Amino acid sequence: MTRKTAKSASMSRRRLLTTVGMGAALAASPFRINLVQAQEETIRIGFPVPLTGPYGTEAQDQVRAAQLAIAQFNDAGGLNGRKAELVVRDDKLNPGEAATRTLELVEKEKVNFVVGSLSAAVQLAINNVTKERGLIFNSISQSDAINEAADFSRFTFHEALNPHMTSGAVGRYVFPKFGKKVAFLTADYAYGHEMVRGFLEAGKAFNIENLGDIRHPLGTTDFSTLLPRIQALKPDILCISNFGRDQQIALKQATDFGIKKTTQIIAPLLSHASRVAAGPQAFEGVIGGCSFYWGIEDKFASTKAFNDAFRKMYDGKLPTDYGALGYGGVRTVLSAVTNAGTVDTDKVIAALEALKYDYYKGPQYYRKCDHQSVQSVLIIKSKSKDMKNESDVFEVISTDEPNEANLRTCEELGHKA
Repeated sequence: MTRKTAKSASMSRRRLLTTVGMGAALAASPFRINLVQAQEETIRIGFPVPLTGPYGTEAQDQVRAAQLAIAQFNDAGGLNGRKAELVVRDDKLNPGEAATRTLELVEKEKVNFVVGSLSAAVQLAINNVTKERGLIFNSISQSDAINEAADFSRFTFHEALNPHMTSGAVGRYVFPKFGKKVAFLTADYAYGHEMVRGFLEAGKAFNIENLGDIRHPLGTTDFSTLLPRIQALKPDILCISNFGRDQQIALKQATDFGIKKTTQIIAPLLSHASRVAAGPQAFEGVIGGCSFYWGIEDKFASTKAFNDAFRKMYDGKLPTDYGALGYGGVRTVLSAVTNAGTVDTDKVIAALEALKYDYYKGPQYYRKCDHQSVQSVLIIKSKSKDMKNESDVFEVISTDEPNEANLRTCEELGHKA
């Protein structure tokens, strides 16, 4: 070894020892202890949603509105000074990816709670992880199964509507007005299947005739082989039970095929993002349901307050239906934390079960047996005229008010009385 190399090695060892010594001193210092305590005291909410894929636009809305709920909690002082933060992950609309990302949120990010999802199958994967780890999960996506005893746990809450509520509300409005012969175009996964089941259940009271259920894979881009089969059935009503880009493409092609000339098209769930993306022609005259529409701000002070806060935070933009669910899912958890005075899971569960709230759309509460949020369903119709602004794309034509009678009973879901 040369003298220069030896000297350099000696200096490197001294630097290493000095750095280690400084690190040890920093670790033992009050500054370091306070920093660690501050990090530990942050209330962390994991937020897995499909930022990429066919539901990406809706997922971005969920994130924006959830961030508003976080900001409002922090601006109000948090929990005795403890602030909250949102830890977002992309579940890629894939159950396996969602389970992996949720496990990462729980074990690596040490989140206190999980809110999120935008798929019936994905939320069940998230729920499996959280209930095994004993963390509260508030789902903001539609599902019937998550309320059923087989998938439910005491840690599971459901802020979103479920398919039974949504399709039931739309069916009760549409079936007595437009005819009894009904055909279905259905996305072939849990969401679509559950919506059709809800329509058929609601249809029993009106003696509807099921002409057939034509199913398609998630991510279908060409419905040209399916739509002639539907036309041949000559339905009074066509129920299109899909979502996101699938819904946009199906409605565009159904319009091009002229199906609207003889048939009333309905969808259990009309997405604001899809309507804006596809344009007025594709959605013209289509009737469906939703959990929130910004235009009810003249009816509820909570809607006006939510809209105004969102406008202020996002340069005048208005919140969407799925954005509102992101807001509600996070805000209810943080409200329960405030009411409980702690992040202790058992106490927060009790506070959520006791919560009576009106944060963005009128009164809501979580039913105790399955933690389903009992709430209104808005019946909406797409419009293209007399629009107040670029977000004024729907007309609210009816409302199913909050009513446990519109839910499946606790016994039906497998819960003990």
